[in-house]
Amino acid sequence: MKHTLLRFSFAASLLALASCGKKEDEKAAGPPPATPVTLVAARTTDAVYYDEYPATVVALNNVELRSQVAGFITQIYFKDGDLVQKGKPLYEIDRRKYQAAYQQALAGLRSAQAVVQNAQVNLSRYQRLAQQDAIAKQIVDNAATSYATAQAQVAEAQANVALARTDLDYSVINAPFTGRIGISQVRLGAQVSPGTTLLNTISGEDPMGVDFVIPDSDLSRFADLQRQGGRDSTFRMVLPDGTRYPQPGKMLAIDRGVDQQTATVQIRVQFPNPQRDLKDGMSTVLNVLNRQSGRRLVVPFKAIVEQMGENFVFIAGDSSKAVQRKVQLGPRLRDQIVIMNGIKDGDKVVTEGLNRLRDGGQITTGAPATAGAGAPAAAAK
Repeated sequence: MKHTLLRFSFAASLLALASCGKKEDEKAAGPPPATPVTLVAARTTDAVYYDEYPATVVALNNVELRSQVAGFITQIYFKDGDLVQKGKPLYEIDRRKYQAAYQQALAGLRSAQAVVQNAQVNLSRYQRLAQQDAIAKQIVDNAATSYATAQAQVAEAQANVALARTDLDYSVINAPFTGRIGISQVRLGAQVSPGTTLLNTISGEDPMGVDFVIPDSDLSRFADLQRQGGRDSTFRMVLPDGTRYPQPGKMLAIDRGVDQQTATVQIRVQFPNPQRDLKDGMSTVLNVLNRQSGRRLVVPFKAIVEQMGENFVFIAGDSSKAVQRKVQLGPRLRDQIVIMNGIKDGDKVVTEGLNRLRDGGQITTGAPATAGAGAPAAAAK
């Protein structure tokens, strides 16, 4: 038992000596060296940013051309893809029978007019004889009836003339407005049926509409834009090749209801199209000015550290120590990012050396830079 106690005492003495040696070594070595970092001062600036929406270009005037009379195509007065002016003849359908019907209706009108003229003469003659009691009243009444019937026949003949004239006019199909004509769906000699045969499609090109959908939660925002009329910078468009369309847009319409399946609302914006760059059906990206744009705090995007789905930055605290701050991010502006809250203007944010940095760690740096110094002003991504 005595030997056992001696062994325990000896082991404890060795542990105490080792611990004292370690503390002396650490004391001699000093604290860990400061981490070299680069600091950038957070600053408040004009932050203009846009929300992006997939969109489709649509023609505001778009009409399918169909014949209202039957017959064979005898003339085509345009080339596929032409820009045609309002009222320009486009197609002609065999007019011979419609011209004949019109002439026949005119002849019927003239015949009815002759009958009514004769009936009027007879009625006037009988009325004079009746004043002299030289004719029976029944004959006068019959003459008046014949005159009224002849007048009705003239009205009917006039309606027949108008109908025949309409059919004759419909045998030539004119452009309803100035626009771009498509590829003809029929050729010379093709037979067309009234109301069913598609001849072509014509679309207006200036201005054009751009349709996109928004969640119904954003409806009040776009209703405000419609009431305010918007500014030239509110709506911008990016073409399929990635270039920005030079003309600004303006709010045109909000659809009448919400799609129950997708909980979205269709919006239409109008853009000028003087150079005819926009085509019906083109896919584009519409940028809508975010209403939170304005004076915002920005820092370099590389200063952001993401941990477990949350975002942090390190700032230079007192005694040259790094302090970790949780931040709420706004939109990204090229190499900068908007900070909604978490830090304040003038805080010195760490942008280099983050991989070796921990909360409370010592840092060393030169003179702090300024966020975005030497770079262009913040603009929409």
